Amino acid sequence: MFNKLLKRMADPALEDAAQGYEERLYEVAKEGVPAHIAIIMDGNGRWAKKRSLPRVAGHHEGMKTVRKITKLANHLGVEVLTLYAFSTENWKRPKMEVDFLMRLPEEFLSTFLPELIEENVRVEMIGYHHNLPSHTISAIRKAKEATKHNTGLVLNFALNYGSRSEIVDAVKDIAAQVAAGKLDLADITEDRISSGLMTNDLPEPDLLIRTSGEVRLSNFMLWQLAYTELWFTETLWPDFGEESLLEAVENYQKRNRRFGGLKGEEAN
Repeated sequence: MFNKLLKRMADPALEDAAQGYEERLYEVAKEGVPAHIAIIMDGNGRWAKKRSLPRVAGHHEGMKTVRKITKLANHLGVEVLTLYAFSTENWKRPKMEVDFLMRLPEEFLSTFLPELIEENVRVEMIGYHHNLPSHTISAIRKAKEATKHNTGLVLNFALNYGSRSEIVDAVKDIAAQVAAGKLDLADITEDRISSGLMTNDLPEPDLLIRTSGEVRLSNFMLWQLAYTELWFTETLWPDFGEESLLEAVENYQKRNRRFGGLKGEEAN
């Protein structure tokens, strides 16, 4: 960092560029940043294929992107960043790739944990613990324990997560309460269902980003995304840098979020 600072001081162009970037961050941050950003991180395999590398190389490069985007989101004042890391359908992939993906949380968190603590980031996870290897669960639990008192960004990993299963489980729990006479049919509301989801203590996403050009939700937060602003980009996840996130947030800030109603002149 010191060497970079010296280089910037010796090069007025770099210093001006850095100042311009900081001013842009300030402008974006004051315009109303999404409280909760959810990202479907897609394109690691294609990134590797374009470079004649194995798919796992793309996943490893994507891990570096997680670090950059987490830091920027935290500096912008985002409250929650949910990253779709592994779906309940991803077990269908080749065993070698799955085994590598299951090692990534351990590698990422062991390397990045001191920086997360320094950045005041709190680690959380949604998803099903069953089927996850013990080393994966251990890494997540260690990170959650080490960051539990942090008050900045919540870095929420969706790991072994599937939205349909999540909703089914919530409905089963409600049905069981009705059958036991603990809940009346009239008590089944949207809020009641939301409280039974894994995200019950988090705000619903304001902005969903999906990389790599795919335009679908892939069983991700189907209930929670009802009024979320969607932003799709052709950029592959390993290439998704700070500029890409700023572009997505700036686009979000231009949206007119009505939540089914009307605002301003539209209401007249």
